[in-house]
Amino acid sequence: MDFTVAQIAKMIDHSILRPEFTAEDVRKGCAIAAKYEVASVCVRPCDVPLAVQLLRASSVEVGTVIGFPHGDTHTAIKVAETELAIYQGATEIDMVLNVGWLRSGHIDAVEREIVAVIEAAKGAPVKVILENAYLTNEQKLAACWAAERAGAAFVKSSTGFAPTGATIDDLALMRSAVSAKVRVKASGGVRSLDQLVAMAAVGVTRFGSSATEAILEDLARRTRIELAHLRAA
Repeated sequence: MDFTVAQIAKMIDHSILRPEFTAEDVRKGCAIAAKYEVASVCVRPCDVPLAVQLLRASSVEVGTVIGFPHGDTHTAIKVAETELAIYQGATEIDMVLNVGWLRSGHIDAVEREIVAVIEAAKGAPVKVILENAYLTNEQKLAACWAAERAGAAFVKSSTGFAPTGATIDDLALMRSAVSAKVRVKASGGVRSLDQLVAMAAVGVTRFGSSATEAILEDLARRTRIELAHLRAA
């Protein structure tokens, strides 16, 4: 394995987004994030203050979701959500674009909304969620181009709440659509180390997953086995 546990950890946004999660579930999720020093947690908007408090002493960023999971709230609401999240200490923003507008061909409106959220984020990186399950390849490309023109830091495959999530084909298409200054995030069904490594091979550099501990412990186990084989050779 070419990656270390620390390297993979810094590619993961640990997802704590399920609607039924309690405050204790959020605390447990943040403890996992801090233990492995992942890139960030991605929490529900109502959990931003708690996550900021819990992770203050760590290097883990606190991210949240905007217009989640359907993307169809009014632009003004998405802007207000973003402003409040930043005020409460969020440092990364994952926004769902307006899927209906995109499918209707209203690309200018999609782009304007992304710009509005980016401005409200005040320099925090914004990840634009396409929700690929509902899009044609042409629509995925159009969304990626609009996100880059708007100034997004990432394009992201999925919310994890649609019928399907991240696929290698979609991620490769997204990577081909944007320049090197825009990164690609895979989310939705990223549950194993092998999946993550395969996605990294097509240019993905950030992963949203709730299976963080299992992925990183699997890598640690494989690394120990490799080291043992080397010592025995």
